[in-house]
Amino acid sequence: MRVLFDVGHPTDVNVFRNVIKKLEKEGHSTKVTARDKENTVELLKTYGLDYEVSPHYKGMMNKALGLPRADYFVYKVAKKFSPDVFVSAGTPYAAQVSKMLGKPHIAFPNTEHAKLAIYLSKPFTDLICTPTFFKRDFGKKQKRFNSFNELTYLHPNHFTPDESIVEELGLQKDRYVLIRFSALDSHHDLSAKGFDFKNEGEVLEFIERIEDFQRVVITSELKMGSKFEKYKLNVPSDKWHDFLYYATMYIGEGAKTASEGAILGVPSIYVSNTRRGYLDELEERYDMAYTIPNKDEALTKAISLLKEENLKKLWHSKREKMLDEKIDIVEFIMSVIREHGKK
Repeated sequence: MRVLFDVGHPTDVNVFRNVIKKLEKEGHSTKVTARDKENTVELLKTYGLDYEVSPHYKGMMNKALGLPRADYFVYKVAKKFSPDVFVSAGTPYAAQVSKMLGKPHIAFPNTEHAKLAIYLSKPFTDLICTPTFFKRDFGKKQKRFNSFNELTYLHPNHFTPDESIVEELGLQKDRYVLIRFSALDSHHDLSAKGFDFKNEGEVLEFIERIEDFQRVVITSELKMGSKFEKYKLNVPSDKWHDFLYYATMYIGEGAKTASEGAILGVPSIYVSNTRRGYLDELEERYDMAYTIPNKDEALTKAISLLKEENLKKLWHSKREKMLDEKIDIVEFIMSVIREHGKK
């Protein structure tokens, strides 16, 4: 069987990398097409995946103009590779090209807000696999599973934390808070608002309030002044989840990092006026993550949590409950690929 994976985001690489390795171990052939977005290419190299990469178009206008080019890129690679099945997180490119070539496309979307991508891909997609708590209904094309997409790479079957990165960065385990500032420029972020700081002074004040309790480390997709340099650390991509695992708390505008943190047993605060099904599940069923609409409420929640005794121990017990109830979905993905790849 020959399987083409199309990835548009670093998270997609993580979601599919263990599936790809298992397929190859079984003797199947795989190929990855990717956009050069953030650290996607770095991850593809790190995990030794066979990939080809095209440019990433930023902004809605450029994305629209770039759609036929991206389709053509995937088409050229697919024509040469000759896949039996296409797999993606719901990218229009894989879906549309699969239909051109008369092959099935399986999508694993994780964000209800990706309305444009869903609109452009659904008509050409054979199977849409979503978590049980995904808040959109795709009818007969949809197959639900009781898990988080992140458990393809963060389940204990696939992830064992390595604390060496903490020492290398000059940190102490469970003694730092990660704050992330996002650009909010994805197609599903069009109406999103996060911290909404008015100036650098407000940012610094927020950081210093958290710093009263723990050391603060920041990551940012935005340009920030020199006064914030002391908070930044360069974390290797393949050590990111080890670094996140040993954080005391995550606060930020990145929904994916919030879900990853919570799944790893890290109290996580997602600062946004938008909601995600997977974060609602982590909040309402497991009390592990919180979606909070503004910086002031986020700060209040963060401080109340940081005052808790044995905070990480409590979150690890919540994590155990979550892991008992959710499946490791690598084998689920393998099974649907096998089923559709043989058609």
